[in-house]
Amino acid sequence: MLEDFLKISLKSIENKGIRSWLTIIGIVIGIAAIVSLISLGQGLQNAINQQFAMLGSNMVFIMPGGFFGPGGGASKLTDHDIRLIKGVQGVDLAGGMIVRVAKVKFRDTVIYSTVGGLDPGDAQDIMLEGTGIKIEKGQPKFKPGDTGKAAIGYELWGTDNVFDQPLRIGDKITINDKRFTVVSFISKVGNKNDDSSIYITAQDAKDLFNVKDDYNEILIKVKDGFNVKTVADKIKEKMRLDRDEKKGEEDFSVLTLDQVQSAVGTILNAVQAVVVGIALISLLVGGVNIMNTMYTSVLERTREIGVMKAIGARNSNITTMFVMESGIIGLIGGSLGCLLGAALSKSVEYIAMTQLDSTLIQASLSLELIIGALMFSFLVGVLSGFLPAKQASELNPVEALRYE
Repeated sequence: MLEDFLKISLKSIENKGIRSWLTIIGIVIGIAAIVSLISLGQGLQNAINQQFAMLGSNMVFIMPGGFFGPGGGASKLTDHDIRLIKGVQGVDLAGGMIVRVAKVKFRDTVIYSTVGGLDPGDAQDIMLEGTGIKIEKGQPKFKPGDTGKAAIGYELWGTDNVFDQPLRIGDKITINDKRFTVVSFISKVGNKNDDSSIYITAQDAKDLFNVKDDYNEILIKVKDGFNVKTVADKIKEKMRLDRDEKKGEEDFSVLTLDQVQSAVGTILNAVQAVVVGIALISLLVGGVNIMNTMYTSVLERTREIGVMKAIGARNSNITTMFVMESGIIGLIGGSLGCLLGAALSKSVEYIAMTQLDSTLIQASLSLELIIGALMFSFLVGVLSGFLPAKQASELNPVEALRYE
């Protein structure tokens, strides 16, 4: 019986021709949007998790103001804060980092890049031991007293995307019109912002940016055997007491790696939920189109329904036939939508890798996502076709046979 209904449903879809395809397109667009957006969102989440995995789990970060924005007023981090933090039990290393965007020139090419100033002591050791940044070639570390030296990110030396001619160890570059010698090449991290960065000593950064005692960030490494969150809480309490601030009104943020990862994940999930919600609107429109098509189909096949009822077809048989037809329309649209969504997401990934040189934008197409999308599209079709199917099943067979 079901096999007969399936054949009748497929024949009906085929007979509608262009009308069937116009109905299917609505589902295709909605499912394609959902599959592409979810796969890209999950891919971005996976890439970010990989970046966090490169960082040491025993890291603590301190920033002025809030985590997602600069602090207001006189909020800043100083050498005094670093000395204070080093006195907290469980702290192994603590160092400040100065970060600015600067004009960088090599021969005839001028770019604007992120420049980070690190002291040759704790901050540099934390960066090299706990952040995934490695020296590929050249001087392995800045030495105390070094000046006018620069370590160059992979994007600036390992690709042809930035400078007309390749950088070499020993080349001279200018940062904000001050000459620096390239002494180190940094390995590829995978994050374009990090790979485009330049690192100099903290003293050079202070002179270059006219900064006396103001760090953008303090990096902390916790000793093995100590609970990272407990140490972070102690740091926060000690800094709060030192600044004579009330709990909850601090003008600085103390964050563990888990907190940073959780905060980023929450934002990504919220953004993904919004864009998927928008995609669901187009899927709703597709469902309305299916319902409209099925109502039209009921009118066109009224006499056929009358004949089927006259030879013994029950109401449930008529309902099943029309619900199956609408479900198949949804499933066809879902299948094509999955293919289109996969193609779109992979295209975005390819463009990001080849044109933007970014490995953060990836498409993660899981079997669960595809199966879920197909089931959802089938369900949309079934629900959209239920009311027309119910109407068809309740037709009076005598009146249906008389219908012109």
